[in-house]
Amino acid sequence: MKQPLWAKANASMDERTMRFMAGRDVHLDQHLLPFDIQATRAHVAGLADINALSGDTASTIDAALEQMLSDIDAGKFILDDRYEDGHSAIEDYLVSRVGEDGKRVHLGRSRNDQVLVALRLYMKDALTRAALLSLDAADAALQRARAHEFDPMPGYTHMQRAVPSSIGLWMASFAEGFCSSASLLRLTRSWIDECPLGTAAGYGVNIDLPREHTTERLAFERTLLNPMHAQATRGSSELQVLSALWQPAQIIRRLAWDLVLFSTAEFGFVSLPPAATTGSSIMPNKHNPDLPELLRGIAPIISGCMTELQCTLALPSGYHRDLQHTKEPLIRGVTTLFQALELIPDLISNTTFNLDRMRSAIDPSMYATDDAVQLAIDGHTFRDAYRHVADNLDALDNRDPAVSIKARSSLGATGNLALAQIEARITALRTDL
Repeated sequence: MKQPLWAKANASMDERTMRFMAGRDVHLDQHLLPFDIQATRAHVAGLADINALSGDTASTIDAALEQMLSDIDAGKFILDDRYEDGHSAIEDYLVSRVGEDGKRVHLGRSRNDQVLVALRLYMKDALTRAALLSLDAADAALQRARAHEFDPMPGYTHMQRAVPSSIGLWMASFAEGFCSSASLLRLTRSWIDECPLGTAAGYGVNIDLPREHTTERLAFERTLLNPMHAQATRGSSELQVLSALWQPAQIIRRLAWDLVLFSTAEFGFVSLPPAATTGSSIMPNKHNPDLPELLRGIAPIISGCMTELQCTLALPSGYHRDLQHTKEPLIRGVTTLFQALELIPDLISNTTFNLDRMRSAIDPSMYATDDAVQLAIDGHTFRDAYRHVADNLDALDNRDPAVSIKARSSLGATGNLALAQIEARITALRTDL
């Protein structure tokens, strides 16, 4: 490992201790490095604004930082165990390209606000991407809802047959659910959209940094003002982001549960695409729903990441090195959700609905609610109608479930799915992102 930025002439450094203290920072910073460079460029421009750097020096440093981004994209620069973290790698790269002027970039900032701003930029990008992926999943579900708007399937409460439902209603629930998740992700992005750069180690600096201009350069909505508060957001912002990411994850879990259950021989309502199943190592007859089962486990992973953060955040004011541990659960939660969300549109689009099997699972007792409502419409009190139907369940006859489905005409119900309104919300959110 190269000499750390904080090294003192009279300090001896044990390699094992250094490795432990660095932890996985250098590997985690691979996700943050482009954002760290982006923030460094804004900071350099700010130093030039107040003549703490000459215009020529700032331009030379900025060009080197731009080249560093290109080298990262081209695989010519790799962040690895040579460095303590991404921050030291940036400064080392600059010194190797522009000489001693590369050491000037840290004036007016600390690694504390450097990582805060890189994390904020990373989280904003992650929330935007997660929202767009959620809308892709919503679009896929909406297309299936349109194609099967009135195709019957049983509706369940307490895992017991309840009333005739439709594939349209089932799929529209996921369309609106993923759309709602995208809305929450956008709101969370706005909530964290504050620039902490310039708060240094939590107590400000004794030069007049152009913080508002830096906020504008980095496209933040507003400036995070109080330095101690800025430090106190470390971990709590990540926790809120993970909480928002948990919402599409739990919708994925519900979808996955449905697909696993409905693909069993006992139900037989759906057939999963071959890419979503695997065979058994011992039983030649098996087609295991491995993909949905693994997708079902995404929400618990994110819940675990949230618990890690909650346990870490039991700290007093100011920066503490424990906060280094907030990076990994955030990045693990983000990358795990991305991997899952990217698979959802194809899974929804390529699952086969076994229409005859779904229709045949609707029995006469499931029309009881329809008959009770109709008696109430005809003038009976609903409670009397309910008792009458309950006492005469054997008299219920089989009928066309499509009639029942289309009769429920309240907004959003099986006969009035409001698919155009869901589509409008998806389109508005996609435009806003």
